[in-house]
Amino acid sequence: MNRPNILLIVSDDHGHADRSAMGTPGVRTPVLDRLAAEGATCTDAYVTAPICSPSRAGLITGQYQQRWGGLWFDSAHIGDAPTIAERLRDAGYATGYFGKVHYGHETAADRGAPPHHGFDESFYGLAGQSMGRLHYLHHSDDAVAEYGEAAEAMGVQPFWSGEEPVEFDGFTTDEIADRAGAFIESRAGEQPFFAMVAFNAVHNFCWQLPDDELAARGLEKPDDWHPGAAEYLDWYDGAISPNLPDGRAFYLAQLELMDRAIGRLLDTLDAGGVAGDTIVVYLTDNGGSQCNYGDNGALRGTKYTLWEGGIRVPFLVRWPGVAAASTVVSEPVSALDLAATFAAAAGLEADPDGDGRDLRQVLAETTDAETPDAEMSDAETLADERHGDRELHWDCGWQWAVRRGDWKLLWVDGDSPTAEYVRAVEHTSTGEGLILTDLAGDPGERDNLASRRPRLVAQLTRAHERWRQRVGLPPAPTSGD
Repeated sequence: MNRPNILLIVSDDHGHADRSAMGTPGVRTPVLDRLAAEGATCTDAYVTAPICSPSRAGLITGQYQQRWGGLWFDSAHIGDAPTIAERLRDAGYATGYFGKVHYGHETAADRGAPPHHGFDESFYGLAGQSMGRLHYLHHSDDAVAEYGEAAEAMGVQPFWSGEEPVEFDGFTTDEIADRAGAFIESRAGEQPFFAMVAFNAVHNFCWQLPDDELAARGLEKPDDWHPGAAEYLDWYDGAISPNLPDGRAFYLAQLELMDRAIGRLLDTLDAGGVAGDTIVVYLTDNGGSQCNYGDNGALRGTKYTLWEGGIRVPFLVRWPGVAAASTVVSEPVSALDLAATFAAAAGLEADPDGDGRDLRQVLAETTDAETPDAEMSDAETLADERHGDRELHWDCGWQWAVRRGDWKLLWVDGDSPTAEYVRAVEHTSTGEGLILTDLAGDPGERDNLASRRPRLVAQLTRAHERWRQRVGLPPAPTSGD
């Protein structure tokens, strides 16, 4: 059996509409557009949480992270489930991890660190020790000393290679891509490889750009937070939407530079003669962030929320011989499906505890399309007719949701402390109570049908209760509690 290489690229907080192929003004992503043109665009693709830590845990294991209690930042960790890296490594793959790690508050000695969940080679930053962020320019002991109290908030700690610290000053996006490229180059044609590349881009604070890029764009960057400049939350409020001058321009610059870095990885595959034998997947860890000027287009909501804008993400798959060029998948797919798909591609048996699906058949049945955006032709609905109504679930404790077919039921405890914090600090709307929408005709979730379809609300509520029982969660709260 010819076992394909796998290149999995994960970005951070990339807005659903922020690809130039979508027609969003000012966006330049020619490499992502190339991936879409050479493979499949999944229009209804989801992650398992609207924030990074639990989302990434679900992705790497192929299991709902709620099975081990991963609901929000305070309960997120990678769990003990086998990761896809462990399964591929044990099957003879070379495995490498490059970039941001954020499954919780792990150290380099914990299971959440790549060397301890299946990666033979690694170069990574522990974002869980720096408020979820990695600085785009500085990672050294000197930077930690210089920033002092602000070092954690600004994420300037050294990276790690295995369990050894690695210092560097330079553009973090390029450093991650260069290390990953060297790994691919060294393995190409020698043995099948699994390379996971997790960029910090386009997470805030995007003004941390190389000087030549700032000059080329005519941008003046704000200062990072330093002790004495202001109280942190006061400073933070001025450093995010809507108060940051040129905030959207900084975000788009980071997106463009990440796109270029991905292009270099694709060039490495081409140069090594293995592009035709490599699955390339691109997605982001949660929806675009309102506070960081991400654009989710027609989708309602942002990161932190279970509106579509918080959990529906860009999802591109280039798989020669499986996904034809310029095709579109409209059937709901999930980051959970990646572990199952990669395992099947490598000839491994399905994980009996896995919650995802092998996407090979879905990708092979996609339809040609010229413009993969949110308003494509009616041909997109054919996938749902062929495959039936898939059920997907989300649960953060203070908010939960279920999608079955085109129906989605969302519940939010708008009075919870977390909801109040998200509204106040992240400047986004959480919603409140029970909200039922038909995503086929209302992808922006503007028309709440809950009062008009009480029977359907009850059915979907029961479906979510059954799911909670399966994954080991207690009964869910509802608007009547």
